[in-house]
Amino acid sequence: MPDPQPTLVLVHGAFAESASWNGVLERLGAAYNSVAVANPLRSVAGDAAYLRDVVRGIGGPVVLVGHSYGGMVITQAAAGDTSVRALVYVNAFAPDTGESALALSGKFPGSTLADTLVQYPVSTGGNEVAIGQAQYHSQFCADASDTMAALMARTQRPITEQGLGDTLTGDPAWRSLPSWFVFGDADKNIPVEAHRFMAERANPRGQREIAGGSHAMAVAKPSEVAETIIEAVRGVS
Repeated sequence: MPDPQPTLVLVHGAFAESASWNGVLERLGAAYNSVAVANPLRSVAGDAAYLRDVVRGIGGPVVLVGHSYGGMVITQAAAGDTSVRALVYVNAFAPDTGESALALSGKFPGSTLADTLVQYPVSTGGNEVAIGQAQYHSQFCADASDTMAALMARTQRPITEQGLGDTLTGDPAWRSLPSWFVFGDADKNIPVEAHRFMAERANPRGQREIAGGSHAMAVAKPSEVAETIIEAVRGVS
């Protein structure tokens, strides 16, 4: 018997939350089983362990879709998991062994994220960081409406400095699994040259670069993101 159609598991990154996938989910519609996961944003290892718990709970094959730091998480979580059929990177980090989100975002010039961050200590140790309310629209989602950007700024989920600095352990899952990449050329968090570098290195089955796309393309360009995800599902079904 052939595999059933994989469930789509969508993993947001820092400074977003699971509802940032709403536009994509609407376009995927009832034809695809899908779930948007609440990424803890505490550490790569811990967040990946949580994602593996979610995948086990779903049962059956899955396609993992990661945005931004969510790419770190899906790359770690998919390693050695035979239920994962493909990886989709949406303006996302696709790290190699020993690489962190912080290092990859600084590998090429162009990121302006650092100057927009606010930080504060957390009781579990270290600091948490978020994008300042006044800077959020321009930095994170310049191609979204004013109303949408204001809501996103207020509902963003901060990430720990540990999460941003954690490195990938073990072999990256994109080396053994088919992958698809979609990213914008106006991303102010992760420079487009970094996206191109990571995509070319992964030798993906599909790669799309969206003119004018901000970092938050799942919100501002949901149709383009959904099309890439559907291409991935069809490519492995």
